[in-house]
Amino acid sequence: MLWILFWTFAKIGVLSFGGGYAMIPAIEHEVLAHGWMTSEAYSEVIAVAGLSPGPVATNSAIIVGYRAAGVPGAVASALGMALPSLVIIVTLASMFVRMNGSRLVRSAFYGLRPIVTGLVLYAAIHFGIVNGIVGPPTWETGASVLILAVALLTMLKYKWHPLYVILLSGVMGAAFFG
Repeated sequence: MLWILFWTFAKIGVLSFGGGYAMIPAIEHEVLAHGWMTSEAYSEVIAVAGLSPGPVATNSAIIVGYRAAGVPGAVASALGMALPSLVIIVTLASMFVRMNGSRLVRSAFYGLRPIVTGLVLYAAIHFGIVNGIVGPPTWETGASVLILAVALLTMLKYKWHPLYVILLSGVMGAAFFG
């Protein structure tokens, strides 16, 4: 089991681009394929991982590993997620130092921006569908959309720190759903 956890998260670490939130669909696919948890349980993992300090993908890997195989599973998942990235980043950093002025490299990275945005958007929409935020209109959907709107407004217009937005959203959730 530990090797499977390590290898699964190492594959994700090597093959996923765009940061933690862009990895969420790949992690969910593997979690469901291995039967480690349901989609609903995984969405709770993402919520906890997003609230915890550190990268959301690594945090979610640790939680999934812990649920699958306890502390050794958490360690195997964390190493699987982090080790490939460490090796790749050190290798790429040494290459970029030499290719810093290359127009081709700058253009390639500029071209990758839309797909990263698309992966994050997909994760957000999928998360909304799984949690009933996107779907037939109910009062719960309306309350969730209101919390989303307030969160976006406080971050975009008033430049609130994400921690305060999370706290406010939690208070609103407790008021609506408690």
